[in-house]
Amino acid sequence: MKTSPVTVQDLQRSVIAVPPLARHADLSLNEGANQKLLRHLEAGGVRNVMYGGNANFYNVGVGEYARIVDMLAALAGPDTWILPSVGPDFGKMMDQAALLRSRAFPTAMLLPMSFPYTDAGLADGVRRFTDALGKPAVVYIKSADYLAPATAARLVEEGRIVAFKYAVVREEPARDAYLSALLQSVDANRVVSGIGERPAIVHYRDFGLKSFTSGSVCVAPRGSMRLLHLLKEGRYDEAETVRAHYLGLEDCRDAISPIRVLHDAVTLSGVADMGPMLPLLTGISSAERERVAPVARALAEWDCETAAA
Repeated sequence: MKTSPVTVQDLQRSVIAVPPLARHADLSLNEGANQKLLRHLEAGGVRNVMYGGNANFYNVGVGEYARIVDMLAALAGPDTWILPSVGPDFGKMMDQAALLRSRAFPTAMLLPMSFPYTDAGLADGVRRFTDALGKPAVVYIKSADYLAPATAARLVEEGRIVAFKYAVVREEPARDAYLSALLQSVDANRVVSGIGERPAIVHYRDFGLKSFTSGSVCVAPRGSMRLLHLLKEGRYDEAETVRAHYLGLEDCRDAISPIRVLHDAVTLSGVADMGPMLPLLTGISSAERERVAPVARALAEWDCETAAA
């Protein structure tokens, strides 16, 4: 596992995969399936792997947390960066900071808070968490005006934030006043497009972001990495062609549930058996599986064809 401090180059070297977490029927961790998914990602060129919402870390107890992160660290390849999530509440993130401080992870991501909070309170939480961790954090922005741009800039200047995962969904991604304001205060190299392949081209071309996260990369890693390389080279028409292959699964995720569809799509595509979801979530229904299965399989098959070409 990569343990060196996270740099801008690290953020841009790979698509940042956001995978589900595999469990057995009794909800215990399925080490074999998690390893299979990681190897699938690594074989496709992915070296950055973030365990957050798609891995249902919101519902992971502190009592299980050390076991999960230790498993992931042991399963990762020597150059793979594993990014665990913490929180979103202050008490949980501080308990997790105590566990992570003695481990080699170079950073952790603060899951977005939906319970009432203030800008100053969130900044105070970031400061206390990074003090306890002894390392900078990644902050997940999922709602407009989540953190004031000036506050974000101060936390970066203090060395407390290494990157932002920007995941504010817009009907028109090209029109995003909050992202524009944020980028006036924070270097675009530190802001990662955090909503998969759908807005990645607009975020890269129009806003200057240089990397993106993806859930569907877990089904088709080679194509997603190809998309990143095309963006780096400014080949946007070709990038649109690659991106189009992901929209079927992304449409299913948006229509049903991004987290639940991805979890079962990894299983249905044949990549690895993710098993059941940890409460308070459940897998998709039988009817939904019938809709998702052919889409997931088609994406996986296309990715294999891409590798063979």
